[in-house]
Amino acid sequence: TSRGLGDVYKRQSRDRPWLIRTYAGHSTAAASNQLYRSNLAKGQTGLSVAFDLPTQTGYDSDHLLARGEVGKVGVPVCHLGDMRTLFDQIPLDQMNTSMTINATAPWLLALYIAVAEEQGADIKSLQGTVQNDIIKEYLSRGTYICPPQASLKLIGDVAEYCYSEIPKWNPMNVCSYHLQEAGATPEQELAFALATATAVLDELRPRVSEDEFPKLVGRISFFVNAGIRFVTEMCKMRAFVDLWDEICTKRYGVSDPKYSRFRYGVQVNSLGLTEQQPENNVYRILIEMLAVTLSKKARARAVQLPAWNEALGLPRPWDQQWSMRMQQIMAYETDLLEYEDLFDNNPAVEKKVNILKDGARHELANLDSMGGAVQAIEYMKSRLVDSNADRLNKIETNETVVVGVNKFTTSEESPLTTGDKGIMIVDPAVENEQIDRLNTWRNERDSEAVKTALNDLNDAANSGNNIMPASVNAAKAGVTTGEWAEIMRSVYGEYRGPTGLSKAKSNKTEGLDEIRSSVDLVSDKLGRRLKFLMGKPGLDGHSNGAEQIAFRARDCGMEIEYQGIRLTPEQLVSAVLETNPHVIGLSILSGSHIPLVKETLERLSKANLSHIPLVVGGIIPDEDATALKAMGVAKVYTPKDFELNAIMTDIVELADPHKVAAE
Repeated sequence: TSRGLGDVYKRQSRDRPWLIRTYAGHSTAAASNQLYRSNLAKGQTGLSVAFDLPTQTGYDSDHLLARGEVGKVGVPVCHLGDMRTLFDQIPLDQMNTSMTINATAPWLLALYIAVAEEQGADIKSLQGTVQNDIIKEYLSRGTYICPPQASLKLIGDVAEYCYSEIPKWNPMNVCSYHLQEAGATPEQELAFALATATAVLDELRPRVSEDEFPKLVGRISFFVNAGIRFVTEMCKMRAFVDLWDEICTKRYGVSDPKYSRFRYGVQVNSLGLTEQQPENNVYRILIEMLAVTLSKKARARAVQLPAWNEALGLPRPWDQQWSMRMQQIMAYETDLLEYEDLFDNNPAVEKKVNILKDGARHELANLDSMGGAVQAIEYMKSRLVDSNADRLNKIETNETVVVGVNKFTTSEESPLTTGDKGIMIVDPAVENEQIDRLNTWRNERDSEAVKTALNDLNDAANSGNNIMPASVNAAKAGVTTGEWAEIMRSVYGEYRGPTGLSKAKSNKTEGLDEIRSSVDLVSDKLGRRLKFLMGKPGLDGHSNGAEQIAFRARDCGMEIEYQGIRLTPEQLVSAVLETNPHVIGLSILSGSHIPLVKETLERLSKANLSHIPLVVGGIIPDEDATALKAMGVAKVYTPKDFELNAIMTDIVELADPHKVAAE
């Protein structure tokens, strides 16, 4: 008799499930610790720490730029005391911890090591990952501090230190996740991530002997994204596996397959989660998880899933539990882990994988011709902005269907968003309480020990030595996050990343004729070209939305002013005085819209600029939108406002002097 599919592919034993994580952290170290211990009790098998924006960008909670940002998108960690509280009653030598931290990765790892030693752990046994991928921060996420070459040096310091002192720790997650969030095609995601990995390995190669280098290659891991086109995404993961092995063997001479294995963790796509009919997001998350679990050859080693309501605001513990249960059902109830790879020798899969590999190789050759990822940052940024514009245009024109957004929009009211509106709200008092704890820490520490530690850190940075030993000593001495980062800024300098926007119009002007005519008409009335200033106040570096608004405004014929991310309200108002725009737009995705908009409006008023209309976009709950309008904001936009042309029409109407006079 013929053997069935199950006989061919089924094995006698089950594979071990992937690490089950939840990306979490909010408000305070104590509140986050409680959440971590609760999630571990529910069956989570690894930790994934979300830090707030001041911590990610190297500012203490009382810094001017931290105002309104403390505890919003993650946990604030200013010093060893905060890190101690964060992992209270969690034995770090038994934990696998992922920390999504980049510019301040050396520092947060130093704090983690210090706490582990306090717990009595042998640090050589510590397991986990720091993301530590600065190149993608320049391209998509925006939490960089130093220029590229200095940042590459710091990545190398962490990797070299981990290799000798924490050999089970992954010193870097090459992170393609945010590239896809910024609009990358699968081929771009493959190429840009692999180019980043080679830039880092080229930096690391001289730091160890040729015999030891393959082991160091084996510690580099990846963190990827998986979108709704899950068959393509699964093929992308198989392409990653093949291309990484190709690079390791051909470029670096790695012969041991253990060291050329593509090891990755994943969070499935948050970009595609919708504010409209948010209950549909549960299905999207499950389908996207299939891309990184179905194929054994390309299965993730760690999975974290977003919550269904992330387009609405900060998820509650129950929301995170729902996503965790999704993983547990897949891992423990189904028979997925009992089979060999389900897609080997599948002609459709092999064809798609080869197409993706060919496209990625072509882009990699292009990047190599420019000198590699660091030299190609501006090119990659502009390509991402263009790709994201294409993605949004396809949704607007219904070429890409998004259920509940541009098709099947008639819906019953969701019971999931009644009551507390389905999200967690961070108490505004958290910021002042965190600042009080920070001041107490500063007052009670040994100031001489801190001074000595900072001098040693400064000497290490200036001399070109590895900064990790001095950073660990600084952590133990009581140095703060802001103090550590200030040394990095003073020694290596600060950097302003490219915006990816040129002044010249793109070729994506189809369907814009009517708006362009309106812009011309209003410009004639104004006596000069309608000017729109796009601003990104605060520490939120997720600039994709701001870039697309500015991109479309430019293509509609407006003159645009966009100076990039991380500006204070004071700097924004200075830009308004200097450039004299007709309409101002602010994009704030971190949840700090109320304090940042309030300060911006107050400063506009003091400068006698209140007559200029202000529009605001972000993840903004309905009650906050009402409050913003009461302050004087002309229009508020949230993720449900996906039709950019409608926003452009609003801007034109707000700038029209005749309409303003009539009102």
